[in-house]
Amino acid sequence: MTRSIHTTQMIALRAWLYDARTAQNLPMRTLAERLDRPHSFVQRVENGDRRLDVVEFIQYCQALGIDPKVGLDLVLQTE
Repeated sequence: MTRSIHTTQMIALRAWLYDARTAQNLPMRTLAERLDRPHSFVQRVENGDRRLDVVEFIQYCQALGIDPKVGLDLVLQTE
C-alpha cells in the first residue's frame, strides 16, 4: 500500500471528479462555494496536490450531485 497521491487509482478518481464538474459547466469557484472552501482547495484536488479523506470525498460528491459509490467502484476496478 502506498500513500502516494499519484497512483493510477488516484489519477482515475481525480479525472472522474474533474469530468463530473466540467460536464456540468461548473466553475471551480462555484464548487468551492458549495463546499465552503477556497477555490484553491478544488484546484489542488484536481491537480493532484491534495488528497481527499473519505468524508471530504463524500461531501465533494454531494456538492457535485454524483454518487460516491460510483467513484469507489472506479477505484476498485482500476489497477
